[in-house]
Amino acid sequence: MSEKHARPDRTMVIISVIIGALVVVAVAVVFSSGTPEPLDRATPEGAVQRYATAVLAGDEKTAALYLTQTALDSCDRLDRPSTDNISVSLVSTTIRDDTADVAVSITTSYKNGPFGSSEYRSDGVVDLVKTDGAWRIESAPWELTICPKPKATP
Repeated sequence: MSEKHARPDRTMVIISVIIGALVVVAVAVVFSSGTPEPLDRATPEGAVQRYATAVLAGDEKTAALYLTQTALDSCDRLDRPSTDNISVSLVSTTIRDDTADVAVSITTSYKNGPFGSSEYRSDGVVDLVKTDGAWRIESAPWELTICPKPKATP
């Protein structure tokens, strides 16, 4: 008796190739979607993006550069919660002559809960004022509010 060599089914080979290609594409998408494109710093959205990025990185000195002098002078230093699990998304912008409102969605992720990981989302508004031709933040949602130890001048 001669033993026949088992030949792989063409359909299975094609399906395996397609699945492999989909996995490669999915991995490429995940790794290429890291950091969002920086917005124009001369816009209210760009100022909020840079401010939020600095706050989330713990760089209060840089974040303070985007605050108005009024915001710096009127803040009370409080202990801030960790910003490790916070992400901020732009919702909308309303621009007037010398003021603007940037609506944001703030998502806080919690990994340890009784039912596994969970998220809490809140909406907030960042109020901006145009000062010396640049957009400065007058107030921000509490998750993004800083009060740097040394007073900074924008």
